[in-house]
Amino acid sequence: FLPLALPVSLVFLLAACGHEEAVQTSVRPAMVVQPQPSVQATDSYTGEVRARYEPDLAFRIGGKVSKRLVEEGERVRANQPLAELDPQDVRLQLDASRAQVAAAEANLNLVRAERDRYKTLMDRQMVSRSQYDNAENLYRAGEARLRQIKAEFTVAGNQAGYAVLRAPQDGVVARRAVEVGQVVSAGQTVFTLATDGEREVAISLPEQGFARFKIGQPVSVELWNQPDQRFTGHIRELSPAADPKSRTFAARVAFTGGKVPAVLGQSARVFIQADGVIPLSVPLSALSAENGASYVWRVRPDSTLERVPVRIGAFGEHSVPVLEGLDPTDWVIAAGVHVLHDGQQVRAVDRANRVVNLAAKE
Repeated sequence: FLPLALPVSLVFLLAACGHEEAVQTSVRPAMVVQPQPSVQATDSYTGEVRARYEPDLAFRIGGKVSKRLVEEGERVRANQPLAELDPQDVRLQLDASRAQVAAAEANLNLVRAERDRYKTLMDRQMVSRSQYDNAENLYRAGEARLRQIKAEFTVAGNQAGYAVLRAPQDGVVARRAVEVGQVVSAGQTVFTLATDGEREVAISLPEQGFARFKIGQPVSVELWNQPDQRFTGHIRELSPAADPKSRTFAARVAFTGGKVPAVLGQSARVFIQADGVIPLSVPLSALSAENGASYVWRVRPDSTLERVPVRIGAFGEHSVPVLEGLDPTDWVIAAGVHVLHDGQQVRAVDRANRVVNLAAKE
């Protein structure tokens, strides 16, 4: 009897151990999420961080570039020299103007003396009034000529100063358009300066649906080096005409909230909300289907599961929009949905394996 009782008792012990293990593992952890606004309802556009003000800098006179004193990307201060033209021509013009001033002064001295002599002779009635008036007119013409030549000399002096291109204010050289030895004309862009101060994001908007964009429209901006953070902004500027090559409209997005750690030239994404009602979305891993009907597992307040039929939209890369069946406050299972059953008890955890308070918003 003892040899038979031993195996039977072992069976009962194993069964009891198995039952105890089943009880201990019946409440399984399950990762949960709440439905979020669908990314399919938000258009995103890639852009570049730019300065609010980007003046093109140019010489006010033409000439040959003799020195380039800064490089692209270099920080400059207000009034700092950036480039120089060959000064030989403007110096010759200045010398010529100086000589003309001296000649005009000598001529004025001559006609002044002539006028004074004729005045003395007229007082003695040795010349006629008309002869004196002619001498007076020559003197006045000499005065006017001197004023004209002095003005031209001042312009020549200014042009000598224009041979040095200076930064109008603090900033960064965003673009360089000339090299040493190149001949430039007056007004030809030499540098583009990204001035210090406000930063913006330059984007291009497509022709289709362009009418729905407007100045002042709120947007959100994501910087390349901070992918998990969104900054508020608005459309500040819209180009009235499309680019003839890309057929897109240039736009500028300004930040509306405090100081933003945006660096010149870095990439950014601008998110613009689509018109109409914004559907919710869940991760693709949260969705199941049976007989062509889609459903998700929703967690009740008592941590048990219920199967909820949903109507979905077009699949996205990582999520799917839920058009009907869920509320923003619901919690749904985000992974392992194929091994669940209705009424199952679970322990809700987030992506970091922390217990989730089902009564709170994620």
